[in-house]
Amino acid sequence: MQDADLQTATASEPLTLTEEFAMQRSWRADRDKLTFIVCFPLPEILPEGTLLRAGEYDPPGRMLGDVNLFLLPSDEEEGEEDSNDVDENARSSIIIGEIELMIARKEFHRRGFGRSALRAFLVYLLSHWEALATEYASPPPRLEFLRVKIQKSNVGSIRLFESVGFARTEQEANYFGEVELRWVPDFEDWKEKEKGEEEEGSLVELRYGLLS
Repeated sequence: MQDADLQTATASEPLTLTEEFAMQRSWRADRDKLTFIVCFPLPEILPEGTLLRAGEYDPPGRMLGDVNLFLLPSDEEEGEEDSNDVDENARSSIIIGEIELMIARKEFHRRGFGRSALRAFLVYLLSHWEALATEYASPPPRLEFLRVKIQKSNVGSIRLFESVGFARTEQEANYFGEVELRWVPDFEDWKEKEKGEEEEGSLVELRYGLLS
């Protein structure tokens, strides 16, 4: 990602393509991270559970960006200095999730791809939380809230997250020029919100696998 404006908006460092792939491989193995690559929509609606072959609908030319989740203990978020004195099980019983969303290709900004990706990611997260939490720690921790940090100048992204239920913790930006928005997960409330989104297209979960 070499675009200076995009680096500023996402608080990212420039990486080579090799470094990007290495980072994605690392994230795939880390139990405290979840990353999805955002691609163009499929050319047709497929039945629930259809297996998509790797490389069939997600070659580099169809990739738009990514959406990521980072899990961390709640006390780490609060910055407690005595966290080393806290029992490891207690530290991992409650966690928070930080979300990052990026549509890397400028020509596809403000076209609804970011919102669709965020909706799909949140539905996946809520639907599969037990499995994700079990992979993170045992016993599985409770998700306290999701948060996102956005540059105050990135009004479009702030409005995007507000549109799905995230709310600012403070009206003013922090020292780094970021505003923080949070959302307390509530699957039942989310399903009610999704009923009003039907005109945007229902979400279908598909399987993904390597070419045989």
